[in-house]
Amino acid sequence: MTDDSGVRRIPCVGAVIRDESGRMLLILRGHEPAKGLWSIPGGRVEPGETDPQAVVREVSEETGLTVRCGPLLGRVERPGLDGAIVDIRDYQAFAPPGSAGLARAGDDAAGLMWVTDAQAEAMDARGELTDGLLAALRSWC
Repeated sequence: MTDDSGVRRIPCVGAVIRDESGRMLLILRGHEPAKGLWSIPGGRVEPGETDPQAVVREVSEETGLTVRCGPLLGRVERPGLDGAIVDIRDYQAFAPPGSAGLARAGDDAAGLMWVTDAQAEAMDARGELTDGLLAALRSWC
């Protein structure tokens, strides 16, 4: 998809999922971009797919969890390959109570973990999170 200026835009979604104790679900990216860094579950929106459908599909593929897509939290743009712009829309998503222990890394995720806000801040300080993730989440949540 290209915008009015001819720049290729890649629509993507992310899911902010918290368990009953307030911990946030992070996945370890198994592929580029940002391979080896932690982020929230998400990925590209497929042709003909709505954002909520993409959130549910991506979370299922990457974590095995079935979620309900909630409200849009915010939107960021990141530079992509060959001058493209990655247009990321992050949504709150809700997993059924008690399902946190059922999450398993799959598809593009090389690992996953539930983290407290303090743990996420420490990971960010060590450069273990995708660039700008925590700052964006703080500004929305």
